[in-house]
Amino acid sequence: MRQVDVLVVGAGPAGLAAAARLAAAGAGRVEVLDREQQAGGVPRHCAHGGFGTWSRPLTGPAYARLLADAAVHAGTVVRTGVTALDWAGPLALTTVSPDGPETITARAIVLATGARERPRTARLVPGTRPAGVYTTGELQQAVHLHRQPVGTRAVVVGAQDVSYAAADTVRAAGADVVAMVTELPRAQTATVRALDARLRRGIPLLTDTTVTELLGHGRLSGVRVRHRDGRTATLLCDTVVFTGDFVPDHELARRGGLPLDPGTRGPAVDGALRTAHPGVFAVGSVLHAVESAATAAREGAHAADAVLAALAGAEWPDGVPLTVDPPLRWIAPNRVTPADRHPYVLRTATLLTHPVLHITQDGRLLHRRPLRSAVPNRTLTLTARWTPRVDPKGGPVRVSVA
Repeated sequence: MRQVDVLVVGAGPAGLAAAARLAAAGAGRVEVLDREQQAGGVPRHCAHGGFGTWSRPLTGPAYARLLADAAVHAGTVVRTGVTALDWAGPLALTTVSPDGPETITARAIVLATGARERPRTARLVPGTRPAGVYTTGELQQAVHLHRQPVGTRAVVVGAQDVSYAAADTVRAAGADVVAMVTELPRAQTATVRALDARLRRGIPLLTDTTVTELLGHGRLSGVRVRHRDGRTATLLCDTVVFTGDFVPDHELARRGGLPLDPGTRGPAVDGALRTAHPGVFAVGSVLHAVESAATAAREGAHAADAVLAALAGAEWPDGVPLTVDPPLRWIAPNRVTPADRHPYVLRTATLLTHPVLHITQDGRLLHRRPLRSAVPNRTLTLTARWTPRVDPKGGPVRVSVA
């Protein structure tokens, strides 16, 4: 058994940023655990650029190294190849590594366990079980970390930013992208600058189309698709990549009994990223799957201030539930106190033109914000300037669209 001051679970952008800020501020012994063999999280296998700042754009691996180095230089102990298994108490975790099992207690715990893509099995796509079926993360690791071939003809399922990144990875491996398939009526991306426009123009996009079956024995030979009007077709390919459809990696939070938000399916937190359990915080994509690495890093740094306050004996407020009405899908953070200053991120389930967000509590209007548009799978942001008007003893705060 060992004692640390702050234990961070997950060495992605959120966890590393939180740890660096805490160690630099003199929080005591700050330790980061990660089950992977290298720190940095998802950016480690994202070979494309766009990470870091506009003045210093970086590739994903370079950004991951920058964050890991910053945490270590600030005094953080980063331990890789260590898996957090379960809770041994309110602020204690059991872990396992090649050195054996261990129980670590802390004065504060920060969950930064990230998110994962739902694979073919979780999406209930029937058919055979051939080789050549990937998620985006599996594809990027195979190509950029292990230099493995991935076939010659690929179908990408999804039409988000991450889908185009997967298509870029397919082409980097020397394969052709046969088509991009989405059940939605349009591609769910609004940022042209972040992607190569030439890449988009070279890929057939099949909208209102669903993958209904995988074909082939041994190796994938094709996918069967169905259009919204009932027509079916077979796309010949030896690789299929299921992209998007992220879910929080929340098993540790669930095992600790942390309340989960029904919209995000991640731990419910307030604007300081405090969970319902005193001393336990959550940051990054475990709260909202999935945002950019920059958003995750900002959340980690933001949570560090609240961790320092908790270590100094600050009170742990309950917060008021913050919910959304359809067609909005979720909002994070999803509890609110009058002192919150962290901006909110939210998403919609349908395309909205010129929507107006209304924030109310017990029938009282707290804030009104018009938007130009809202696109599924694209993040909307909401300022926290209205939080001082929240009644901490009132009912839930609701966000609706008019």
